[in-house]
Amino acid sequence: MMLQYILRRLLIMIPTLVVISMLVFTIIKLPPGDYLDSYIAELQSQGETVDPKKIEFMRQQYGLDQPAWQQYFTWASGMLQGDFGYSFEYDLPVTEVMGDRVTLTIMVSLFTVIFTWLLAFPIALYSATHQYSWGDYGLTFVGFIGLATPNFLLALVMLYMANVHFGTSIGGLMDPRYLDQPWNWDKFVSVLEHLWIPVVVIGTSGTAGMIRRLRANLLDELHKPYVVTAQAKGVPPLKRLLKYPLRVALNFFIADIGSLLPSLISGAEIVAVVLSLPTTGPILISALQSQDMYLAGSFLMFLAMLTIVGVLISDLLLAWLDPRIRLTGGAQK
Repeated sequence: MMLQYILRRLLIMIPTLVVISMLVFTIIKLPPGDYLDSYIAELQSQGETVDPKKIEFMRQQYGLDQPAWQQYFTWASGMLQGDFGYSFEYDLPVTEVMGDRVTLTIMVSLFTVIFTWLLAFPIALYSATHQYSWGDYGLTFVGFIGLATPNFLLALVMLYMANVHFGTSIGGLMDPRYLDQPWNWDKFVSVLEHLWIPVVVIGTSGTAGMIRRLRANLLDELHKPYVVTAQAKGVPPLKRLLKYPLRVALNFFIADIGSLLPSLISGAEIVAVVLSLPTTGPILISALQSQDMYLAGSFLMFLAMLTIVGVLISDLLLAWLDPRIRLTGGAQK
Protein backbone atom coordinates (compact mmCIF):
# COMPACT_ATOMS: atom_id res chain seq x y z
CA MET A 1 0.00 0.00 0.00
CA MET A 2 2.77 2.46 0.89
CA LEU A 3 4.66 1.67 -2.33
CA GLN A 4 1.54 2.35 -4.37
CA TYR A 5 1.03 5.62 -2.50
CA ILE A 6 4.61 6.71 -3.17
CA LEU A 7 4.35 5.86 -6.87
CA ARG A 8 1.07 7.76 -7.11
CA ARG A 9 2.61 10.79 -5.45
CA LEU A 10 5.64 10.64 -7.74
CA LEU A 11 3.33 10.70 -10.75
CA ILE A 12 1.83 13.88 -9.31
CA MET A 13 5.21 15.42 -8.39
CA ILE A 14 6.64 15.25 -11.91
CA PRO A 15 3.96 17.37 -13.66
CA THR A 16 3.90 19.66 -10.61
CA LEU A 17 7.61 20.39 -11.00
CA VAL A 18 7.13 20.93 -14.74
CA VAL A 19 4.39 23.50 -14.09
CA ILE A 20 6.51 25.20 -11.40
CA SER A 21 9.49 25.36 -13.76
CA MET A 22 7.27 27.05 -16.38
CA LEU A 23 6.06 29.57 -13.80
CA VAL A 24 9.62 30.28 -12.61
CA PHE A 25 10.80 30.70 -16.19
CA THR A 26 7.89 33.03 -16.97
CA ILE A 27 8.46 35.17 -13.86
CA ILE A 28 12.15 35.58 -14.59
CA LYS A 29 11.37 36.28 -18.24
CA LEU A 30 8.88 39.06 -17.41
CA PRO A 31 11.31 42.01 -17.79
CA PRO A 32 11.42 43.32 -21.38
CA GLY A 33 14.05 41.75 -23.62
CA ASP A 34 16.09 38.70 -22.78
CA TYR A 35 18.01 37.99 -19.59
CA LEU A 36 21.22 39.48 -20.90
CA ASP A 37 19.47 42.70 -21.92
CA SER A 38 18.18 43.08 -18.36
CA TYR A 39 21.59 42.27 -16.91
CA ILE A 40 23.36 44.69 -19.26
CA ALA A 41 20.94 47.44 -18.29
CA GLU A 42 21.62 46.72 -14.61
CA LEU A 43 25.39 46.96 -15.15
CA GLN A 44 25.15 50.15 -17.18
CA SER A 45 22.98 51.77 -14.51
CA GLN A 46 25.86 51.13 -12.09
CA GLY A 47 28.43 52.62 -14.46
CA GLU A 48 30.13 49.32 -15.30
CA THR A 49 31.35 48.30 -18.76
CA VAL A 50 30.13 45.28 -20.73
CA ASP A 51 32.18 43.07 -23.06
CA PRO A 52 30.16 42.73 -26.31
CA LYS A 53 31.95 39.52 -27.35
CA LYS A 54 31.17 37.85 -24.09
CA ILE A 55 27.53 38.90 -24.27
CA GLU A 56 27.21 37.54 -27.80
CA PHE A 57 28.84 34.25 -26.78
CA MET A 58 26.46 33.89 -23.83
CA ARG A 59 23.47 34.67 -26.05
CA GLN A 60 24.44 31.90 -28.49
CA GLN A 61 25.56 29.44 -25.79
CA TYR A 62 22.20 29.47 -23.98
CA GLY A 63 19.97 30.12 -26.96
CA LEU A 64 18.86 33.55 -25.81
CA ASP A 65 18.37 34.56 -29.45
CA GLN A 66 15.76 31.81 -29.85
CA PRO A 67 12.02 31.87 -29.12
CA ALA A 68 10.94 31.68 -25.48
CA TRP A 69 9.73 28.08 -25.67
CA GLN A 70 13.12 26.94 -27.01
CA GLN A 71 14.88 28.87 -24.25
CA TYR A 72 12.70 27.09 -21.69
CA PHE A 73 13.51 23.63 -23.03
CA THR A 74 17.22 24.49 -23.16
CA TRP A 75 17.12 25.61 -19.52
CA ALA A 76 15.00 22.70 -18.26
CA SER A 77 16.94 20.01 -20.14
CA GLY A 78 20.20 21.46 -18.87
CA MET A 79 19.03 21.16 -15.24
CA LEU A 80 18.16 17.50 -15.80
CA GLN A 81 21.76 16.96 -16.92
CA GLY A 82 23.26 18.84 -13.98
CA ASP A 83 23.97 22.01 -15.96
CA PHE A 84 22.31 24.85 -14.03
CA GLY A 85 23.60 27.49 -16.39
CA TYR A 86 25.96 30.43 -15.98
CA SER A 87 25.77 33.24 -13.45
CA PHE A 88 26.05 36.57 -15.25
CA GLU A 89 26.81 38.48 -12.06
CA TYR A 90 29.55 36.22 -10.70
CA ASP A 91 30.90 35.23 -14.15
CA LEU A 92 30.97 31.57 -13.06
CA PRO A 93 28.85 28.46 -13.54
CA VAL A 94 25.97 28.31 -11.07
CA THR A 95 27.33 25.13 -9.47
CA GLU A 96 30.59 26.93 -8.63
CA VAL A 97 28.78 29.96 -7.25
CA MET A 98 26.71 27.77 -4.94
CA GLY A 99 29.80 25.76 -3.93
CA ASP A 100 30.42 25.66 -0.20
CA ARG A 101 27.52 28.02 0.45
CA VAL A 102 25.00 25.19 0.24
CA THR A 103 27.08 23.09 2.66
CA LEU A 104 27.41 25.97 5.13
CA THR A 105 23.71 26.81 4.84
CA ILE A 106 22.68 23.23 5.56
CA MET A 107 25.11 23.11 8.50
CA VAL A 108 23.72 26.32 10.02
CA SER A 109 20.12 25.26 9.48
CA LEU A 110 20.55 21.73 10.86
CA PHE A 111 22.28 22.98 14.01
CA THR A 112 19.54 25.58 14.39
CA VAL A 113 16.83 22.93 14.12
CA ILE A 114 18.62 20.73 16.69
CA PHE A 115 19.08 23.70 19.03
CA THR A 116 15.42 24.68 18.64
CA TRP A 117 14.06 21.21 19.30
CA LEU A 118 16.36 20.45 22.24
CA LEU A 119 15.35 23.71 23.91
CA ALA A 120 11.66 23.76 22.99
CA PHE A 121 10.69 20.21 23.90
CA PRO A 122 11.56 20.13 27.62
CA ILE A 123 10.26 23.67 28.19
CA ALA A 124 6.95 22.93 26.46
CA LEU A 125 6.56 19.66 28.35
CA TYR A 126 7.15 21.41 31.67
CA SER A 127 4.79 24.30 30.84
CA ALA A 128 2.01 21.95 29.75
CA THR A 129 2.27 19.69 32.79
CA HIS A 130 2.62 22.64 35.20
CA GLN A 131 -0.04 24.91 33.75
CA TYR A 132 -0.45 28.30 35.49
CA SER A 133 2.50 27.66 37.81
CA TRP A 134 5.20 30.28 38.41
CA GLY A 135 7.53 28.31 36.16
CA ASP A 136 4.91 28.30 33.40
CA TYR A 137 4.39 32.05 33.71
CA GLY A 138 8.14 32.72 33.73
CA LEU A 139 8.84 30.56 30.68
CA THR A 140 5.87 32.08 28.87
CA PHE A 141 7.24 35.56 29.57
CA VAL A 142 10.67 34.60 28.22
CA GLY A 143 9.02 33.05 25.17
CA PHE A 144 7.12 36.24 24.41
CA ILE A 145 10.37 38.21 24.62
CA GLY A 146 11.92 35.78 22.16
CA LEU A 147 9.02 36.26 19.76
CA ALA A 148 9.06 40.04 20.07
CA THR A 149 12.83 40.57 19.68
CA PRO A 150 13.86 41.16 16.04
CA ASN A 151 16.48 38.68 14.88
CA PHE A 152 18.69 41.36 13.35
CA LEU A 153 18.80 43.27 16.67
CA LEU A 154 19.74 40.12 18.56
CA ALA A 155 22.38 39.45 15.90
CA LEU A 156 24.04 42.81 16.55
CA VAL A 157 24.06 42.17 20.32
CA MET A 158 25.54 38.69 19.85
CA LEU A 159 28.24 40.03 17.53
CA TYR A 160 29.31 42.53 20.17
CA MET A 161 29.32 39.93 22.97
CA ALA A 162 31.21 37.38 20.88
CA ASN A 163 33.91 39.89 19.99
CA VAL A 164 34.30 41.54 23.41
CA HIS A 165 33.90 38.56 25.74
CA PHE A 166 35.01 35.57 23.62
CA GLY A 167 37.43 37.14 21.14
CA THR A 168 35.58 35.69 18.13
CA SER A 169 36.04 37.65 14.90
CA ILE A 170 32.94 39.61 13.96
CA GLY A 171 30.85 38.30 11.08
CA GLY A 172 31.19 35.29 8.85
CA LEU A 173 31.23 31.61 9.63
CA MET A 174 34.97 31.11 9.88
CA ASP A 175 38.23 32.93 10.45
CA PRO A 176 39.15 35.06 7.40
CA ARG A 177 42.31 33.05 6.77
CA TYR A 178 40.23 29.96 5.95
CA LEU A 179 38.18 31.67 3.25
CA ASP A 180 38.50 29.95 -0.17
CA GLN A 181 40.60 27.24 1.45
CA PRO A 182 39.87 23.49 1.14
CA TRP A 183 38.12 21.82 4.04
CA ASN A 184 40.34 20.52 6.84
CA TRP A 185 40.06 20.01 10.58
CA ASP A 186 41.20 23.54 11.50
CA LYS A 187 38.66 25.08 9.13
CA PHE A 188 35.90 22.87 10.56
CA VAL A 189 36.81 23.90 14.12
CA SER A 190 36.77 27.55 13.07
CA VAL A 191 33.27 27.09 11.62
CA LEU A 192 32.10 25.53 14.91
CA GLU A 193 33.54 28.48 16.86
CA HIS A 194 31.52 30.93 14.78
CA LEU A 195 28.45 28.72 14.31
CA TRP A 196 26.89 29.26 17.74
CA ILE A 197 26.12 32.93 17.05
CA PRO A 198 23.78 32.44 14.05
CA VAL A 199 22.33 29.29 15.64
CA VAL A 200 21.30 31.19 18.78
CA VAL A 201 20.08 34.22 16.82
CA ILE A 202 18.02 32.29 14.26
CA GLY A 203 16.83 29.67 16.73
CA THR A 204 15.55 32.07 19.40
CA SER A 205 12.33 33.13 17.69
CA GLY A 206 11.74 29.64 16.33
CA THR A 207 12.15 28.17 19.80
CA ALA A 208 9.69 30.62 21.33
CA GLY A 209 7.06 29.91 18.72
CA MET A 210 7.54 26.16 18.93
CA ILE A 211 7.16 26.21 22.72
CA ARG A 212 3.80 27.96 22.43
CA ARG A 213 2.48 25.59 19.78
CA LEU A 214 3.64 22.40 21.50
CA ARG A 215 2.30 23.60 24.86
CA ALA A 216 -1.10 24.37 23.36
CA ASN A 217 -1.29 21.01 21.59
CA LEU A 218 -0.27 19.11 24.71
CA LEU A 219 -2.82 20.93 26.88
CA ASP A 220 -5.51 20.00 24.38
CA GLU A 221 -4.52 16.32 24.51
CA LEU A 222 -3.95 16.07 28.27
CA HIS A 223 -7.62 16.79 29.00
CA LYS A 224 -9.01 14.16 26.65
CA PRO A 225 -10.82 11.04 27.98
CA TYR A 226 -8.12 8.54 27.00
CA VAL A 227 -5.58 10.35 29.21
CA VAL A 228 -8.05 10.42 32.13
CA THR A 229 -8.69 6.70 31.62
CA ALA A 230 -4.95 5.94 31.59
CA GLN A 231 -4.55 7.92 34.81
CA ALA A 232 -7.42 6.00 36.42
CA LYS A 233 -5.77 2.70 35.47
CA GLY A 234 -2.57 3.74 37.23
CA VAL A 235 -0.34 4.28 34.18
CA PRO A 236 2.89 6.03 35.32
CA PRO A 237 2.84 9.80 34.60
CA LEU A 238 5.87 9.80 32.28
CA LYS A 239 4.58 6.88 30.23
CA ARG A 240 1.11 8.41 30.17
CA LEU A 241 2.58 11.64 28.80
CA LEU A 242 4.99 10.26 26.22
CA LYS A 243 3.09 7.35 24.74
CA TYR A 244 0.03 9.14 23.33
CA PRO A 245 -0.39 12.88 24.15
CA LEU A 246 3.12 13.86 23.09
CA ARG A 247 2.94 11.57 20.08
CA VAL A 248 -0.24 13.23 18.84
CA ALA A 249 1.03 16.72 19.69
CA LEU A 250 4.04 16.16 17.43
CA ASN A 251 1.85 16.10 14.33
CA PHE A 252 2.46 19.73 13.51
CA PHE A 253 6.25 19.22 13.84
CA ILE A 254 6.11 16.50 11.22
CA ALA A 255 3.74 18.51 9.03
CA ASP A 256 6.29 21.37 9.04
CA ILE A 257 8.87 19.25 7.19
CA GLY A 258 7.43 20.53 3.92
CA SER A 259 8.60 24.04 4.83
CA LEU A 260 11.61 22.92 6.87
CA LEU A 261 13.58 21.39 3.98
CA PRO A 262 13.55 24.49 1.76
CA SER A 263 14.43 26.64 4.77
CA LEU A 264 17.62 24.57 5.14
CA ILE A 265 18.75 26.04 1.83
CA SER A 266 17.21 29.50 1.81
CA GLY A 267 18.23 30.19 5.40
CA ALA A 268 17.46 33.38 7.33
CA GLU A 269 18.28 36.00 4.73
CA ILE A 270 18.19 39.14 6.91
CA VAL A 271 20.26 37.56 9.67
CA ALA A 272 22.70 36.25 7.08
CA VAL A 273 23.19 39.79 5.73
CA VAL A 274 23.69 41.28 9.21
CA LEU A 275 26.14 38.56 10.25
CA SER A 276 27.88 38.46 6.83
CA LEU A 277 27.22 34.74 6.58
CA PRO A 278 28.43 33.05 3.38
CA THR A 279 25.12 31.22 2.97
CA THR A 280 22.69 30.98 0.08
CA GLY A 281 20.13 33.50 1.34
CA PRO A 282 22.03 36.69 0.40
CA ILE A 283 22.97 35.21 -2.99
CA LEU A 284 19.32 34.47 -3.75
CA ILE A 285 18.33 38.05 -2.88
CA SER A 286 21.18 39.44 -4.99
CA ALA A 287 20.28 37.20 -7.94
CA LEU A 288 16.67 38.33 -7.88
CA GLN A 289 17.67 41.99 -7.65
CA SER A 290 20.19 41.79 -10.51
CA GLN A 291 17.94 39.50 -12.62
CA ASP A 292 20.65 36.85 -12.78
CA MET A 293 18.31 34.37 -14.46
CA TYR A 294 20.18 31.09 -14.17
CA LEU A 295 21.26 31.60 -10.58
CA ALA A 296 17.83 32.76 -9.37
CA GLY A 297 15.97 30.13 -11.40
CA SER A 298 18.15 27.30 -10.09
CA PHE A 299 17.58 28.37 -6.48
CA LEU A 300 13.82 28.68 -6.96
CA MET A 301 13.56 25.27 -8.63
CA PHE A 302 15.68 23.66 -5.92
CA LEU A 303 13.45 25.16 -3.24
CA ALA A 304 10.34 23.96 -5.07
CA MET A 305 11.73 20.43 -5.31
CA LEU A 306 12.61 20.38 -1.61
CA THR A 307 9.11 21.59 -0.72
CA ILE A 308 7.45 18.81 -2.71
CA VAL A 309 9.79 16.14 -1.33
CA GLY A 310 9.29 17.51 2.20
CA VAL A 311 5.51 17.27 1.90
CA LEU A 312 5.82 13.65 0.76
CA ILE A 313 8.12 12.80 3.68
CA SER A 314 5.81 14.52 6.16
CA ASP A 315 2.79 12.60 4.85
CA LEU A 316 4.59 9.27 5.25
CA LEU A 317 5.84 10.14 8.75
CA LEU A 318 2.40 11.34 9.84
CA ALA A 319 0.86 8.04 8.75
CA TRP A 320 3.52 6.18 10.76
CA LEU A 321 3.26 8.43 13.82
CA ASP A 322 -0.52 8.84 14.13
CA PRO A 323 -2.66 5.68 13.81
CA ARG A 324 -5.68 7.83 12.94
CA ILE A 325 -4.08 8.90 9.64
CA ARG A 326 -4.31 6.64 6.59
CA LEU A 327 -2.45 6.89 3.32
CA THR A 328 -5.61 5.93 1.41
CA GLY A 329 -8.75 8.02 1.45
CA GLY A 330 -12.27 6.85 2.18
CA ALA A 331 -13.87 5.18 5.15
CA GLN A 332 -12.12 2.24 6.73
CA LYS A 333 -14.21 -0.94 6.94
